[in-house]
Amino acid sequence: MIDLLLDFHSAPLAEQVADKPKRSALNQLTRTLLRKYDCGVRPVQNWTRPTLIHIDLILQSVLDVDGKTQQVTTSIWYRQIWTDEFLVWDPEEFDGITEISLSSDAIWVPDLIISEFVDVGESPAIPYVYVNSSGMVKNNKPIQVVSACDLELYAFPFDKQNCTLTFRSWLHSVNEVNLTLWRSAEEIANDQKSFMDDGEWELLSVPSRYWHLRLDDRDYAHIQFNVLIRRRPLLYVVSLLIPSIFLMVVDVISFYLPPNSGTRITFKTSILLGYTVFRVNLMNEMPATAIRTPLIGVFFAVCMALLVLNLSISIFVVKLLHHNEKEVKEMSVSACLLDKYGSSSQTFLESNFTSVKTLVDVDQCGGEREDVLRTYYWVALCCKVDILLFRVYLFILVVYTSTLLLLWASWSSA
Repeated sequence: MIDLLLDFHSAPLAEQVADKPKRSALNQLTRTLLRKYDCGVRPVQNWTRPTLIHIDLILQSVLDVDGKTQQVTTSIWYRQIWTDEFLVWDPEEFDGITEISLSSDAIWVPDLIISEFVDVGESPAIPYVYVNSSGMVKNNKPIQVVSACDLELYAFPFDKQNCTLTFRSWLHSVNEVNLTLWRSAEEIANDQKSFMDDGEWELLSVPSRYWHLRLDDRDYAHIQFNVLIRRRPLLYVVSLLIPSIFLMVVDVISFYLPPNSGTRITFKTSILLGYTVFRVNLMNEMPATAIRTPLIGVFFAVCMALLVLNLSISIFVVKLLHHNEKEVKEMSVSACLLDKYGSSSQTFLESNFTSVKTLVDVDQCGGEREDVLRTYYWVALCCKVDILLFRVYLFILVVYTSTLLLLWASWSSA
């Protein structure tokens, strides 16, 4: 009876002992590895042997290109791989575990930085790294990099950019921390599988090179990635370049209006207004830069200057021919004579010369020959300047169109 009572009371206790959870193999392994670990010591048994850091980079997207601040924002997938000689274990002793994740704050990590780094992007925090039983540590993380870049926007919108991302140790020399590529340079350069290829920028390649910087009698290892990208120009060709060429062609055609015509002044003023509105839209579309103005902006400013100069000449000619009521009447007489004796094949320059010459002939009876002759020479000079401006404008239009075609051809051949 007593034995039965003892068995009855002892049974739950035995079950409780059996149900008591054991410390998991993963927990035990983590405690074993980190019990005496010092994250401030470089993880090598022989301190004279450098720690070799393997680097891998995959470009995911180009988020922003700021010409004014000379900064480029990119999204990359970045990997660091190295061997930690203090994080080695036998998987058979820990339930066959071959790989675990550890907090990156609990172990030694290399002090690698990007030399061109200028601002902290919106990168997600990844607090863990993977460690396998042989001590290989894998630190994989996405990074949004805001880096300085020497942007060349002169050929906009057919521009290509070469921005560098240089990885190096902040403190350790090559004798302590050395760098190498995880994949081959060719594979990294041609890897575009993860790049978001539906934006404004197209990825050409990401070549890389390894080099040393000697400073204070110590060599520092560097790995430089050159991010080669080019802009897709179709949107800007349709919205900027083609309308600008049309506007310039209309302005060139307006030179065939007589310079002494009020219609020409009105027409030129309308074109100037169109240039002004288009210039505002152009400045909104063009990338801002504090160094060099894009070529399209230079051509547009020159054409506006020629338009204003030509408009001023037309106003000056009209003023010379209509500065008093007497000359207005004389111009009416000359118009009648031209209608009777003139030829319809005369150019507007010949018409102006004939008109003024008629004024001279009519004025011989009035005694004011000297003033009219002075007007004649000024009008003749203005007409010659008008022809010169026409030729210069036509030359600029041809050069502008040819340059755009050459830039487009160069862009397409890359």
